[in-house]
Amino acid sequence: MNWELVVPSVPKQAFLPRVIKKASPRLELVLGDITAEDVDAIVNAANHTLLGGGGVDGAIHRAAGPELVEYCRTLGGCETGEAKITPGFNLTARWVIHTVGPVWHGGGHGEPDLLASCYQESLARADEVEAETVAFPAISTGVFGYPIEAAAAIAIDTVRSTPTNVSEIRFVAFNQETVDAYQSILDLGTGTDL
Repeated sequence: MNWELVVPSVPKQAFLPRVIKKASPRLELVLGDITAEDVDAIVNAANHTLLGGGGVDGAIHRAAGPELVEYCRTLGGCETGEAKITPGFNLTARWVIHTVGPVWHGGGHGEPDLLASCYQESLARADEVEAETVAFPAISTGVFGYPIEAAAAIAIDTVRSTPTNVSEIRFVAFNQETVDAYQSILDLGTGTDL
């Protein structure tokens, strides 16, 4: 939660300061191609090298163009649970936030905390560049094998509880199974506005 101290512009003895809760980011769920999202930043479910791979990572690298991999070469990779930011190059999004999710090993090796850290660190990078809208894929649910229902619960809980100036967070599902997992956790029914 973000908190803001509001002090009225009247004499101090007349009023005490109030603490006002900043509104949580608006959450959306869409089925689509994250590379085509019209947002300030998209999050890349990357590997440690940041040099591209399969799934979302490969799609983002292809859509952004060769400048992205050249820029990523200068970053020295990324550790699991951390995030680094690059320009979006040929993407609609101005920024790409690369984060490395955990490989699923049964859940007893710190995977939940590492996955939550991916979302926290990505939002921190978004705040650094004043991104107001961010699109997330379902981090670690592809070749890294994280169970989609557990990953979706962590994603939703983490973005709701992480202080950020981002005003809109969009979860971009690449298949119906992912949409269904997010919808079941949020009890969305048929709506896309969380």
